[in-house]
Amino acid sequence: MRKPFVAGNWKMHTVAAEAEALAAAIAADAPKAGVDLAVCPPYIHLQAVAKVLDGTSVSLGAQNMHFEAKGAFTGEISAEMLLDAGCRYVILGHSERRHVFGESDELVARKMTAALSAGLHPILCVGEKLEEREAGKIMDVNERQIRAGLEQVRPEDMAKVTIAYEPVWAIGTGKTATPDQAQEVHAAIRGLLADLFDDDVAQATRIQYGGSVKPENAAEIFSRPDVDGGLIGGASLKADSFLAVAQAAL
Repeated sequence: MRKPFVAGNWKMHTVAAEAEALAAAIAADAPKAGVDLAVCPPYIHLQAVAKVLDGTSVSLGAQNMHFEAKGAFTGEISAEMLLDAGCRYVILGHSERRHVFGESDELVARKMTAALSAGLHPILCVGEKLEEREAGKIMDVNERQIRAGLEQVRPEDMAKVTIAYEPVWAIGTGKTATPDQAQEVHAAIRGLLADLFDDDVAQATRIQYGGSVKPENAAEIFSRPDVDGGLIGGASLKADSFLAVAQAAL
C-alpha cells in the first residue's frame, strides 16, 4: 500500500513570525502515523521552519530550485543549499513556474536530475490548462510533461519521486476536478509510469492531487484508489484546515 502524502505549498505567503507559528501549530497536532506530511515555506523561512519542525513528524520542502550546483545565477537556490537548510522535498514544475515564469519541460527535467543527484525527493507537478482540457488534450499535456520530467530518471530513483497532478484550471480558482475526474487522470498517469518503467514502479509511486483541495472535499477526492494525498495551496496556510486535509488522507 502506498502511504498517503500531503504537502503544503505556502507560495509567497507568511513573514517570519507567521511561518514559525504556522509550522509549530501544524507539527503540534500532526498525525504521527498513516500519512506523510511536509510544508514548503518561502526560501527565506526555510532554516527557521526547519528548527521548529526538528524532531517532529512533519518534513520540510522547498518550492523550487536551480539545476546547477553553484555559479553566477543571481536570485537562485541550489539543491545543496536546500539540503543544508533542512529540506527533504522540493516542488518542481509547478504550473506557476511553467506558465507565469516560463519554465520549459526541458528545464524542469534538468531540475529533476539535479534534485535526485543531490538526494532530494522531488514533487513533479503536471497538469493541463482549461483550454487544453476542453480540446480533449488532457493526457497529451500530462504525458508530455511526465515523459520530459522523468526522461533521465532511473527506475531505482523513482522511490524518491512524487507526481502531483494539478489541473491548472483548478489551482486557486475555487474549481476542483471531481473525484472521478481526478481518478481518471491519476489512473492514466499510473499506466504511463508502467510503460516508462514497469508495473512495480507504477504501483509504488505516489500521485498527489492538487487544485482547490480543502477540508470539505478532501476525503472524497482522497478516497479514489489512485489518489495518494494532495499538494495543498490555500488550505495549507491555516493549521486547522491543513490538518483536517491530512486527517482526510488517513
